[in-house]
Amino acid sequence: MQPAFDLESWRRRIPLVATTIPLNNCSQAPLLVPVRHAADAFLDGWNRNGMDWEGWIGEVEAARGAFARLIHASPDDVAVCGSVSDATNRLASALDWRPPRNRIVLSDADFPSVAQVWHAQEARGAELIWVPLRDGRPRLDDWAAAIDERTLLVSACHGYFLNGHRENLDALAELTRASGALLYTDAYQTAGVSPIDVSTLPVDALAAGCLKYLLGTAGLAFLYVKPDLANTLHPTATGWFGRANPFAFDPRQLDWAPGARRFDGGTPPILNAAICRAGMEVILEVGVEAIHAWTAHLADRLLEQARAHGLVPHLDTPGRERTPNTAFLCPDAAKVEAAMRAEGVLVSARGPVLRFAPHFFVREEEIDRAVALAAKFIPAEARA
Repeated sequence: MQPAFDLESWRRRIPLVATTIPLNNCSQAPLLVPVRHAADAFLDGWNRNGMDWEGWIGEVEAARGAFARLIHASPDDVAVCGSVSDATNRLASALDWRPPRNRIVLSDADFPSVAQVWHAQEARGAELIWVPLRDGRPRLDDWAAAIDERTLLVSACHGYFLNGHRENLDALAELTRASGALLYTDAYQTAGVSPIDVSTLPVDALAAGCLKYLLGTAGLAFLYVKPDLANTLHPTATGWFGRANPFAFDPRQLDWAPGARRFDGGTPPILNAAICRAGMEVILEVGVEAIHAWTAHLADRLLEQARAHGLVPHLDTPGRERTPNTAFLCPDAAKVEAAMRAEGVLVSARGPVLRFAPHFFVREEEIDRAVALAAKFIPAEARA
């Protein structure tokens, strides 16, 4: 199989791949030349001009617009945040957790910082209902058993950080609609490598950040909120950019920007926005559909090679049914991660698993080499 883009041309714009195989993209993607240029341009302008407020805010708006294009939303339906934890907090602050509709249904696949935001709402009256994992994923019948007329919000990660399970949000949304609950999803592990179209995806709110598959850095994330929902909410976690006119500088006025912009906070992370805008523009240029097809192919190759070497996957499903992340059981994963890094292969350890997460610039033969290397370091008793 060949990708639907010029893989080698893009590799020439990623210095790290000359010496390293980056398969830790579910944690941090490598730096691309156009992303470095965006950072340099910001720093050069700051050095040359001092403050360039209009240009800086233009970068923030360009980043907001790039993310909106990635998920097929309007920029006005997207808030600029500092992290997915921050985005989740802002949404949580706008919801009324008093009984009788005060339940949050979530699963053990939620990333800890998202789940911890929901835990914090218990002080405001929220009740957490947990959906367990079976065979490495939450099951639809368990979601159905947990969601009822007391549920205010269902929190479901779009991609499970540990093993790459991708949630069926369409099926889950049928349950939330039937109960009158809201559906929130953390798309950090899918944005940039899985098609997301909020014009058809039945979610009420979605958050994602930029340092993984979006080729950016930490310090910038986005919160999408459906327009008809956003205009009914008043977040108490707010800042001057959440106002209808931030530059009125009126400390006595608490008005609300239209749509999801009311979830904006204080002064936005401008350098991060410049860096992340450049990364998202690369994703848009290559094309999410093309990236999804190639990374799904690489994920399938990972499983095929792993079976040949006796590695045990944490989740054994086809690439198109999950994120590019493929995790293998490994009793001392952090030690194996360090050993593979010393050999020029970047993977990421999470508890009992070793995660391999290719992006669009990875070659097939690099997958083969990485799996063979892992088999060298993973103890025989942990293999099939």
